[in-house]
Amino acid sequence: MNTISTLSDIGSFVYNLLISFVLFAPLYLLLNAIYQLRLSPLSSIPGPWYAAISDLWLFSHALRLQQCKTIHSLFARYGPVVRIGPNKVAFCDLSTTKNVYIAQKFDKSDYYKSLLTNNNDHAMTTLPHSQHLVRKKGYIPHYVPAHINLFQPEVHDSTCELVEMLELAGGKKSFECLDLFRHLMVDIMSMTIYGFHHGALRNLSLGIEDPLSMAVYDFPKRGIIRSVVPVWAWDIICKIPSWRWKQLCDSDRIMAEFVSARLYELRSQITAGKVQDDDERMSLLQRLLKYRPNTASQECMPDQDIISEGMGHTVAGVDTTSTTLAYALWEVSRRLDIQQRLHAELDQVMPNSRAIPDVSTLFKLPFLTAVVKEALRVYGAAPSLLERVIPESTDATNDGFDLLGYGLPPGTVVGTQSWSSHRDSVVFPSPDTFLPDRWLETHTDPSQLSLMHQHLMPFGAGSRLCGGQNLAHLVIRVVIAAVVRNFDIVSPPETNDISMSTKDAFVIFPASMRCNLKFIPRQD
Repeated sequence: MNTISTLSDIGSFVYNLLISFVLFAPLYLLLNAIYQLRLSPLSSIPGPWYAAISDLWLFSHALRLQQCKTIHSLFARYGPVVRIGPNKVAFCDLSTTKNVYIAQKFDKSDYYKSLLTNNNDHAMTTLPHSQHLVRKKGYIPHYVPAHINLFQPEVHDSTCELVEMLELAGGKKSFECLDLFRHLMVDIMSMTIYGFHHGALRNLSLGIEDPLSMAVYDFPKRGIIRSVVPVWAWDIICKIPSWRWKQLCDSDRIMAEFVSARLYELRSQITAGKVQDDDERMSLLQRLLKYRPNTASQECMPDQDIISEGMGHTVAGVDTTSTTLAYALWEVSRRLDIQQRLHAELDQVMPNSRAIPDVSTLFKLPFLTAVVKEALRVYGAAPSLLERVIPESTDATNDGFDLLGYGLPPGTVVGTQSWSSHRDSVVFPSPDTFLPDRWLETHTDPSQLSLMHQHLMPFGAGSRLCGGQNLAHLVIRVVIAAVVRNFDIVSPPETNDISMSTKDAFVIFPASMRCNLKFIPRQD
């Protein structure tokens, strides 16, 4: 009898709870809307009313892979400051960009936690500026030009391997370039980060699936899904009985196992005296093994942090550079004038088509440099909102932050996006058109060139600027030079404006998820 009474009481409680929810949920939504639209400190900031009352609107555009374009359209409609969420404001203004990212150095928002590697922080996911600075000191010496240029032989060897693959096809078949350049970048990043030749390109040429390349490809998608799925539900959805789905869910583990193996192998080699501890041409992994983040205790960087850092640099370097390379060569393929001008310039410095010049020579080629800059402007692989959080107190004010005349309280998330900075029609006339000539001194006056360079931010801005940008510049120049010098590039019918239209999920990619190109060997 007591059991029946207890069950009855529970049933009554649940029933009353449901009734209360049905009755009061609309009231809560109404009151929240009134507060956000009329009483919130952000209520005076222009923007769509539906964005102000809920994050669902912005989230829906993120799911449709069009957040960058959507926010850009809001700037065109409302001006340089737009409210895009109950507690989120986007801006498009050069002086404010310098203030937020360079002068104030605001901390990152929680959004970046979706990119954790091995369930641990790395440089990109370390939110506080002060903590990131400690991480940065460990890896930044690796990426200075003088050191990264020491890896040119490995970059050249991998690029020549790529050229040989393309030459064997004789222009008779298309290559899916996103996949092709991803495998190339896995080999290059493996050498510079781990001092290890992975052989991803070789596996691709043999038709063997490369687990590491696939894991790097899957990891960003895994992060996006993980960021929107409740923690308790993640383990459940990972059990969905699909081999491909399980492979995606396991991408973090696959990379962690690879990096762990490289770490333990390198440590044993150092112990055995097979690797010199003072080698000036050291891999990033070797440098992190020597790094002492805590200067007081002189403790080594924990293995877990080294592994996460290696994973983070691998993903960041592979996905972004491979995407920009694919888009750049697609533009070259459909612009015969650009292709011919590159041929003429490269033929002069590469009389032997297989002898890739030193990067110092490639940087002096004006038209190649113009093509690279325009590729990074139009197809910079990470064009999304760089979210930062206004702290409790700043140098600007003790009770918030002035954003172009709008007072924002502490805790507000603010950010700009390179997608919009790169498409300012005042700075870049015909912004959606691929025009390398705009970067030539013979075409644009010095003051305009200076303004263009200030607006160019494909690697982020301020103290959180991508550490690997020097490596990216080196690789992009070497690969474009080697491929264009050796081949005429042609777009097959399936690769067109529709298939290559950009989608974004923090990084960009073609709508078709493919970039098929043909490479026809040139006759010297």
